[in-house]
Amino acid sequence: MKSILRFLASILFPLALLCSCKSDYALDIYGSISGKVTDVSTGAPLPAAQVTLVPSSKTIQTTEDGTFSFTDLDEGQYTVSVQKDGYQANRKNVTVVSGETSEIVVTLTVIPQN
Repeated sequence: MKSILRFLASILFPLALLCSCKSDYALDIYGSISGKVTDVSTGAPLPAAQVTLVPSSKTIQTTEDGTFSFTDLDEGQYTVSVQKDGYQANRKNVTVVSGETSEIVVTLTVIPQN
């Protein structure tokens, strides 16, 4: 009888410890890219710029303060392409690492008027 109780205790006690653990230690397997789009000459933020993430082909627009964010991205290399009417397009290469946010600034140059 004692051996059965020891056997059950040896199984149930570790299980109870495992179940009481919080999930705070879970690994974050995704990364993020956040950034800001600005005018190269003035440094002013550019709202409503089109930001495309390649290879995922996700497209979003910058907010009023020129910011954008892509979340839940797999680790790897990405290209962030930015376009806005009246400006030359620009792009930046970014490396995404699990559990981290890569922050970038993309500057756009006004297309000269002829």
